[in-house]
Amino acid sequence: MACTLAALREGRSGLRRCDFMDAALDTYIGRVEGIEDEPVVARLKDFDCRNNRLAMMGLVTDGFEAAVDAARIRYSPHRIAVVLGTSTSGILETELAYQHRDAEGKLPAYFNYRTTHENYSVADFVRRYLKLRGPALVISTACSSSAKAFASASRLIENGLCDAAVVGGVDSLCLTTLCGFSSLEIVSTAPCRPADAERSGISIGEAAGFALVEKAAVRDDSICLLGYGESSDAYHMSTPHPEGAGARLAMSRALHRSGLDPSQIDCINLHGTATRANDSAEDLAVSGLFGNLTPCSSTKGWTGHTLGAAGITEAVIACLCLREGLIPASLNTINVDPGFAMNVLLENRQQPVRQVLSNSFGFGGNNVSLILGHPVQ
Repeated sequence: MACTLAALREGRSGLRRCDFMDAALDTYIGRVEGIEDEPVVARLKDFDCRNNRLAMMGLVTDGFEAAVDAARIRYSPHRIAVVLGTSTSGILETELAYQHRDAEGKLPAYFNYRTTHENYSVADFVRRYLKLRGPALVISTACSSSAKAFASASRLIENGLCDAAVVGGVDSLCLTTLCGFSSLEIVSTAPCRPADAERSGISIGEAAGFALVEKAAVRDDSICLLGYGESSDAYHMSTPHPEGAGARLAMSRALHRSGLDPSQIDCINLHGTATRANDSAEDLAVSGLFGNLTPCSSTKGWTGHTLGAAGITEAVIACLCLREGLIPASLNTINVDPGFAMNVLLENRQQPVRQVLSNSFGFGGNNVSLILGHPVQ
């Protein structure tokens, strides 16, 4: 988190020109350094793939593994769930396997779909790595996946199926997403510019992030999941409802569950992908519910759109905002679309932050809004 915080404070983007494998695409990506050189632990070598390597890098960062070890002693391994989100999991392994088919078209003998490509692979890997035995599942609802993981984990805890949950998401770069989004003509040839009048599409990134959610007494300085809201507008396979109907419903449900009024939200982390349709729809939804005063920004100019990991990536950034009293600007945004009514920040702002709303909206109208914050007095 220290590196992320430093980048936010310095306005330093992690986007770079596409240099992933042989993808000859004129675009920028958010690529994590060192994945190629860090195989997973030997005891789980059957799970070795880019996605699970990225997951392991996240697990050993910021003392997270130690925190789960302590929780495992506190609750027992059987009472800690694993709820993760991903969109393509380890599909890169299948892409590589297809490139190495034999003369008869058979996939190479080393290829193991279940432990690498299959969506559940990442939860199975994380569960085994952390030595947990509670419920485990993976949610794959495109870009809302790891935000929905928070909602599902909350319900597991509320219903007594576990006492805590490792929540998060992992999505790694692959040719399917890079070429697929390019074919949709929504990939920018420059670093993405959310809410900008000249925005031209997304920059794809990769990320892994985790949080430990517990049902326990909280301190005044604790960061809590105060509310979540979900909706499915099912308007179109890949285009949001033009008036942001599903997005507004998700935000309204999150506010209702939290017991908060819109005026109590200190800032909004926009889904903010920098496509024409998404940003316009989100502006209508946000401004219709919050007006034009609540500070808003998209952090995808730093990370790129990490797809199934976007929800957890931006939840972690929201936690940094709460801890540090920092509202980041919408990086790379130069001139906010003059038709927008929401209050998009162009410069970082330092102020006390107690409640943050974070949006994640996926293909097919899978919408999730999370409210993270300090306990409401």
